[in-house]
Amino acid sequence: MRISLLSWLFFIPICSIFLNFRIFVVSRSQTCLSDQRDLLIGLKKSLKFNSSLSTKLVHWNETSFPDYCLWKGVNCSKEGRVVGLDLFNESITGGLHHNSSLFSLQYLEYLNLAYNKLSSTIPSQFGNLTSLRNLNLSNAGFAGQVPNAISRLTRLVTLDLSTLSFLSDNTLKLEDPNLAKLVQKLSEIKELYLDGVNISASGEEWCQALSSSLSNLSVLSMSNCYLSGPLNSSLQKLRSLSIIRLDNNNFSAAPVPELFAEFRNLTTLRLSSCELNGTFPEKIFQVLTLQTLDLSNNELLKGSLPEFLPNGSLRSLLLSGTKFSGALPGSIGNLKMLSTIVLSGCNFSGSIPNSMANLTQLVYLDMSFNNFTRSIPSFSMAKNLTEINLSHNDLTGKIHSLIWKDLLKLVSLDLGYNSLEGNIPDSLFSLPSLQILQLSNNQFSGRLEFNVSSHLLNTLDLSSNNLEGPVPTSVFELQGLKFLSLSSNNFNGSLQLNKIQQLRNLSNLNLSYNSLSVEYIETNSSSSSFPQIATLRLASCNLKTFPHFLTNQSKLTFLDLSNNEIPEEIPNWIQNLTNLLYLNLSYNHLEGPLLNLPSTLSLSILDLSFNKLQGQLPTLPPSATYLDLSWNNFSSVIPAGIGSSLSVAYFLSLSNNQLSGSIPVSICNAPYLQVLDLHNNFLNGTIPQCFYRMTETLGVLDLRRNKLGSNLSDSFPVNCGLLTLNLNGNLLEGAVP
Repeated sequence: MRISLLSWLFFIPICSIFLNFRIFVVSRSQTCLSDQRDLLIGLKKSLKFNSSLSTKLVHWNETSFPDYCLWKGVNCSKEGRVVGLDLFNESITGGLHHNSSLFSLQYLEYLNLAYNKLSSTIPSQFGNLTSLRNLNLSNAGFAGQVPNAISRLTRLVTLDLSTLSFLSDNTLKLEDPNLAKLVQKLSEIKELYLDGVNISASGEEWCQALSSSLSNLSVLSMSNCYLSGPLNSSLQKLRSLSIIRLDNNNFSAAPVPELFAEFRNLTTLRLSSCELNGTFPEKIFQVLTLQTLDLSNNELLKGSLPEFLPNGSLRSLLLSGTKFSGALPGSIGNLKMLSTIVLSGCNFSGSIPNSMANLTQLVYLDMSFNNFTRSIPSFSMAKNLTEINLSHNDLTGKIHSLIWKDLLKLVSLDLGYNSLEGNIPDSLFSLPSLQILQLSNNQFSGRLEFNVSSHLLNTLDLSSNNLEGPVPTSVFELQGLKFLSLSSNNFNGSLQLNKIQQLRNLSNLNLSYNSLSVEYIETNSSSSSFPQIATLRLASCNLKTFPHFLTNQSKLTFLDLSNNEIPEEIPNWIQNLTNLLYLNLSYNHLEGPLLNLPSTLSLSILDLSFNKLQGQLPTLPPSATYLDLSWNNFSSVIPAGIGSSLSVAYFLSLSNNQLSGSIPVSICNAPYLQVLDLHNNFLNGTIPQCFYRMTETLGVLDLRRNKLGSNLSDSFPVNCGLLTLNLNGNLLEGAVP
């Protein structure tokens, strides 16, 4: 087809118009790009941040990446305007200057500065960013008064100023403006996070402030805000509320209003540690949309669990540390979505319903410290269970292998302090994920027999049962063990302590109070081949020597070798255990002199009673609070400066020795001494009159069977506060006051 010259002449002006328009648009776009890029580069230059930790700012480079809309943390509109800025956790320090180019990014709709260390007040220039819809300054390091300028951000849908106290010593506060003034014009807000902000408002004040201005509010998070109660009925105006978090406020022993049951979209209600009182309304449990209910740590809050409807959405039920009581309803099995149940430290009673076997989504179960009775139901269908804690109840019966064998994700099982009986199923030791097994203080009996199929188990506590027979060698094949307690059973036979060399991670070992004969065999292997143990309890184990491997135990803090048959002198290497806090060598056959214990020792408890130690009393460790050297053969005088070694001591017994001389007056300088027992020695002289000054703290003074002389009425006032005073068998004059 041919086009005439006239037609071409007609099209030329039109093409020219379109071409000029395109040039105009491109030119304007380039101007916008340049303006916004310069503002971002200026922002980067003005901020102090750690380039080795930064994942966004460090890559803002106009040379390498000319298109700033592709920079990490930057979001642009189609026109090239910066509408989103995410500088979360960019290790920014030093604050924001009031003339920062940040405040010239006038098109910003989203800004996230959370988890930085800005260490300043919130600049009032944030009020210039009037296009903002989402502002997140949580844990950004800001402190002081929240500026009134925030109230100018009338398009805000989400505002987050929350601060976690353990991340920062600085806190934000709302005084002037207060909460009411801050939110008065923020009517578009749907999500408000002010956790950790000091609001310090009464129940009526903060409830009215929210309900009168934020009718669209769906998320209210104001935990740890120094709010007080009671909760005001005006909250019921906030019909759109879905998530309510008010933990760690003091609602002044107020009851929980039933109005929460009227929120038909409610999914989360958290009121833990709020000093709540009264009886919790059962209707709230039956809100069909409710997924999380946390009422924990309200010691005065009473209540019981209602019958649950079949179509409930509850996933987390947290009632620990309350006075909830009664039986668990069988209908708890209707809550098919339940994944977390924490009922510890309540007053629940009765049997655990068999219907809980239907809770197939269960992940975490803690019903410890209650009064549950009868047997444990099967949880084998809850294949995602990671923790079960039913300790400190009155549960009875046996625990059968079938209950546990399918719990392949179980990490922790605590059934301690019940009345469970029978054998311990070997299937427990085959659970591939199990790390903690606590079965102490029950009535389990029979032999302990199992094969090791997993090395993840790090805690095994079978103490205070009726287990018998030899300790199986398979125990020492649990190579991940850190804590092993088999104490207070009926285990018998011999056990070579050298076997613990196989347990390279072991830090806590307790074999006390069995019928075992624990032996330590000296070998050519170095003591460094033994694990570094912090706590070693071998009381009543028929030990006949000090285990030599202890010479290399630099981390040892607790050593109990009492009630054994060790006839040796106390070895010098004891002085090298500088981290030792507890040392009990009582009821042995220890002999010879006792070396002075160096002041570098951190000993708090020292018990050397019922041995054959002799010679002079040693210098006592000044850090000790409990000192018992009674029933030995010490024959010296009590050191004149003993008082300086008793600066923190509350118990001192030197009874049943052969001590002579007078009682040093320096004992009166012990400020916390509650028990002083010096009876059955050869002490003479007078009872120090300064003892009467100690009667405010001293509760027991036993000086009987010595050769002390004094006039009682001169030594102790009529209003003496001593609970026990025994001076019999001395050379005393006068009447007991």
